[in-house]
Amino acid sequence: MARKARTRTTAIAPVPMVGYDAILTDVVRLLETARRAAARTVNAVMTATYWEIGRRIVEYEQGGRRRAEYGAEILHRLARDLTGRFGRGFGVDHLELMRAFYLTYPPEVVAALIGGKSESALRELPAPSALAPRSSQNGKQGRR
Repeated sequence: MARKARTRTTAIAPVPMVGYDAILTDVVRLLETARRAAARTVNAVMTATYWEIGRRIVEYEQGGRRRAEYGAEILHRLARDLTGRFGRGFGVDHLELMRAFYLTYPPEVVAALIGGKSESALRELPAPSALAPRSSQNGKQGRR
């Protein structure tokens, strides 16, 4: 059998680069800034989404006949289905909080909470399904 030739590896000492620390610091700062901005954007979109979920729950409940029993049934069913699909964070208690969030804050306040640059977050969310019952007051969607 032929022997494999052994190759000798030697550690190569890093060659000092003029200005490397400056570019590293600059790139690190850029990445940290981008991550903070991404987190703020995600928080703004999720805040708008939770408010919108609350709105859709309220509108669906208002279209029902037996509000109290019907509302509880909707929340339990949504909690089961959403938790099965998305995991934690969609239990009945959280859905009730989303509903209360919608009932407490008008869209202008939510837009201000999520920041001026994210004001369009509420408008960018998909429209409610045409299958869900909706309430109307002179052609406008009503709030309780």
